[in-house]
Amino acid sequence: MAVLVLGATGATGGLLVAQLLDRGLDVRVIVRSRDRLCSGAEENAKLSVTEASLLDLSDAELTHEVQGCDAIASCLGHNLTLKGVFGHPRRLVTDAVRRIACSVERLTPERRVKFVLMNTAGNRNRDLNEEASLANRMVVGLIRYLVPPHADNEQAAEVLRCEIGKKSDWLDWVVVRPDSLTDETVTSSYEIAPSPTRDPIFNAGKTSRINVAHFMADLITDEAVWTAWRGQMPVIYNRS
Repeated sequence: MAVLVLGATGATGGLLVAQLLDRGLDVRVIVRSRDRLCSGAEENAKLSVTEASLLDLSDAELTHEVQGCDAIASCLGHNLTLKGVFGHPRRLVTDAVRRIACSVERLTPERRVKFVLMNTAGNRNRDLNEEASLANRMVVGLIRYLVPPHADNEQAAEVLRCEIGKKSDWLDWVVVRPDSLTDETVTSSYEIAPSPTRDPIFNAGKTSRINVAHFMADLITDEAVWTAWRGQMPVIYNRS
């Protein structure tokens, strides 16, 4: 099984790469600098590295990266710097998701390709008409206006939910929504819910990055887990 991981040098993406390699999968990554890969990862014979800026790849080059992959996982995000938050590309995640989806469509693979997108619990699933308080909607609206990466995450999920939908001939998807991210060294017990069970603004839960990576790896490798959440936007929390 071959998996393409986007955002592999990020805090969560690196953990996902490690999880997939530990499970014996062939992993491809597209990174701007291979020096930022997790220590020891590049020494693994099952890891294939393309050193490039993702959005600078041509359609043909990106399609080549996708070809032969059974799954694609995106942990892409914006760097938490002034340039990363307010500079270009403003639609990094959205454009990457749309271009990857188009690449899969061009290939017309024999088997449906899985796409797992890491997102945020602050993004509501419009399919479920998830409720939010007036205060929550006001704060999220302000964040959407003032912090471009949040709007990018929302739009990226909408590409899968609306443009790809649940009837694509070539692509299935799951959008994973962690709450406030924390750093832990080992996987711990966690719970998955179809919708937020607490307010992500005023009563946020915690989700360790390594648990997010574990769940994303389970979606890719465990058919029962994939079938349970395909076409949905599950929320993941650490258990108290």
